[in-house]
Amino acid sequence: MKTPQTIAVLGLGHLGSAIANRLGDQGQSVVGWTRSGGTDANEAVEKADVVLLCLFDGTACREVLDHVRDSLKADAIVLNTSTIAPGEAAEFARRFGPRYVHVPVLGSVRAVAAGALKLLAAGDAESFDRVQPILEALGTVLRIEDAAKAAALKLVANSSLAGAALAVRDALQQAEALGLSRDEALDVLELGQLGGLVARKRDFLTQPPTASSVAEAEFTIGALAKDMALLADASSKPVSSAAELADAADAAGVPEADIAVAMTTPAVDDAVLEPLRAYIRGHATGDPAHFREAFLASAHVEGIRGGAFVSWPLEEYCALFRGQPAADEASRTRRIDSVRVHGNVASASMTLHHGADTFTDIFLLVDGEGGWRIANKAYYRHA
Repeated sequence: MKTPQTIAVLGLGHLGSAIANRLGDQGQSVVGWTRSGGTDANEAVEKADVVLLCLFDGTACREVLDHVRDSLKADAIVLNTSTIAPGEAAEFARRFGPRYVHVPVLGSVRAVAAGALKLLAAGDAESFDRVQPILEALGTVLRIEDAAKAAALKLVANSSLAGAALAVRDALQQAEALGLSRDEALDVLELGQLGGLVARKRDFLTQPPTASSVAEAEFTIGALAKDMALLADASSKPVSSAAELADAADAAGVPEADIAVAMTTPAVDDAVLEPLRAYIRGHATGDPAHFREAFLASAHVEGIRGGAFVSWPLEEYCALFRGQPAADEASRTRRIDSVRVHGNVASASMTLHHGADTFTDIFLLVDGEGGWRIANKAYYRHA
């Protein structure tokens, strides 16, 4: 390595502490600072050649940088490993110019210790040359065109992790519904495409979150939920995992726990499913009493029928059914595709195969005084 530089690591959470330790072990002179400590960040940065940020979000980065800016050495480089929005990364690059290197990282605390991080580095060539030995002590470096692009790529990479975590959750929920034990399901999942993730998180997946497991978290569910919200905001495209992870964090009540918490979220409560099942019974029997059980009295059913938009109040919809199943009921099928619960409201979708017709039904449900009921339904009839 080149002559050791003095590095101030601002942010000593799980990842920041691991980075500080790794750099110290590699011969660098490291000063650490954390908000919960008793020292002033200005003292940490005043002699630092490189100020490495490892903070929770863009707001934290902005607050800390505003606080220490006047204490930075004239030639100090700001090396930001934090996961922030592309617009925030671009803002910091404008503020600090060639002294700013944005380098979000891919990998866990274990990867830091092994020097196996993947680092997406964007910055001025001269500044990059100065920090390259630091980055290479942490892992493999991939040069990126600019700070905003590096930030965007990090969010996209984390979206794949979020999707994998939720895929494990779905598999475990289905295994439980089929009467399979958690260990049996995990054994098989380790053999498949999700095997690496399951193997790394198995200790977290076999026990509920505790104070100990929170302390040992490698990547918290709160941080991943934050990253997916940033992605949705930056792309202006819906990111389903953003809401699902936030819901999982709320349900667990432990956003500081490892992302494995999202993989162990229980299946939707039967109370939410019951009005949907009553709706299915209404179609199966032709008995409108089941629809009255499923829907709020104020509900409407809306869609396109015969080329025209219709909006039936509940009783008009019920009048379409005569108390007898359809002649081809034995060949008809109905499947609940998705249910998303947000506190006391939920959304759901269902696919119905009725003879030659296929319907997609979208429901809004609410949990009121009478329990969960369908507030409204919209449908699409596939030709």
